[in-house]
Amino acid sequence: MKAANILLLCMLGAALLSTVLCGNMPVDCCFDLFKYRMDKNLFSSYYKTDPRCSSSGIVLITHRKRNICADPSQPWVKNVMNFLDINSF
Repeated sequence: MKAANILLLCMLGAALLSTVLCGNMPVDCCFDLFKYRMDKNLFSSYYKTDPRCSSSGIVLITHRKRNICADPSQPWVKNVMNFLDINSF
């Protein structure tokens, strides 16, 4: 009887630990980055991907609420980010 209780307790502990570990995964990561220049007036906002992602990226949000992943080192992406920062006030 005690062995069954210990086994049940270990299974419960493993189940709780797995839910905690799975909850710490990044939600938004960019795996494919958009390569072509786009007009800065198409976008309404942006945000940076989670630092835990394998590669850094910027998610540009269009006025139609579509998300586009872009490379933050590209000059056109920096231009869009500066434009949005200036015009957000």
